[in-house]
Amino acid sequence: MHKRSQLHTINYFKNEEKKARIIYPLLLSALATLFASYLILRELEWEEHVSIRKGVCLFTSGLLFFPCLFLALNNIQIHTHKGRKFIRSFKLRYSDVYDISNKLVSAVQAVFCCLTGLTSIQYSCTRNILKTSHYISEAYAWFGAAYFFYDVWSMYKVWSAKVTQQKLEGVKNQILLKTMRLTAYLTQNFMIVFHHVFIGCFGFLVITYLRGGLGDCFFGYIYLMEFSTPFVSFRGILSKIGLKKSRWYVVNGLAMLITFFIFRVAMFPYVVNLFAQSINVDFFTAVKKLPKNCLISISLLLFPQIYWFLLMANGAVHVLCIKEKSEKLAENNNLKKKTR
Repeated sequence: MHKRSQLHTINYFKNEEKKARIIYPLLLSALATLFASYLILRELEWEEHVSIRKGVCLFTSGLLFFPCLFLALNNIQIHTHKGRKFIRSFKLRYSDVYDISNKLVSAVQAVFCCLTGLTSIQYSCTRNILKTSHYISEAYAWFGAAYFFYDVWSMYKVWSAKVTQQKLEGVKNQILLKTMRLTAYLTQNFMIVFHHVFIGCFGFLVITYLRGGLGDCFFGYIYLMEFSTPFVSFRGILSKIGLKKSRWYVVNGLAMLITFFIFRVAMFPYVVNLFAQSINVDFFTAVKKLPKNCLISISLLLFPQIYWFLLMANGAVHVLCIKEKSEKLAENNNLKKKTR
């Protein structure tokens, strides 16, 4: 009996080693897509537009990069010794693992967005603020559009893992089961799926074609809206691993709140003021001079950010009040113990 269990353990670790080997091809594939994107763009002049052929290649690279990174992160957590130790330490479930991978990829995408935005701002805003354009904004619009479609699939994988944990595997027909899951997923998460598809399609069209090559400087600031995303992702990860009451969670939450306000709320009037300065008028005159479709787009972007910021601020106040109360209770208990 002992030999059988020993043999089972040896076979288990051998299988895990085999499964872990896929991590390297996945990571190499992800790096290869980034290198391929560099090769596609290296011959372009700074202000040259990205052709449809190059754009499709960049979009394909994005469709490969994000899933490869997601799957590699999953396998690192599930099929490596340190990954399994991490899972056991924080008592994570498979859906938690998938969710952590999803949030890490989201943070990586946000870093790419910010680098794109900073490059565009540094180049375009120091020249003709309205007409100068850097190819990086169009290039990443092609590459980054793939992220929104990948993320729909990734979120479905997280949701599907949760369904499996809830023991909804009672349907014998696997094809029917998958259809039911997908239908239920789309029904329950319609708004977030619609948001991703809308941003992936409409946002891509605006940056690549509808803006007519104008306002690259301003779109650089739009890319910087993602500056707060890594903090949002890390908040979710800290919550998953049970560190919601830790100092790290509070510090990360405050950083998230500050960056969210700066880059998703205060940034809009700042950008409008830049436009006002470029045409030598005051702020309110600049608002009146903006095209109607531009004002509608700004409103559609800004009002949800204000709403989410207020929710975050309310949550931050709630967390800080609870922490303050718990610290006072702890002090009072310590005093009581000393007086006894």
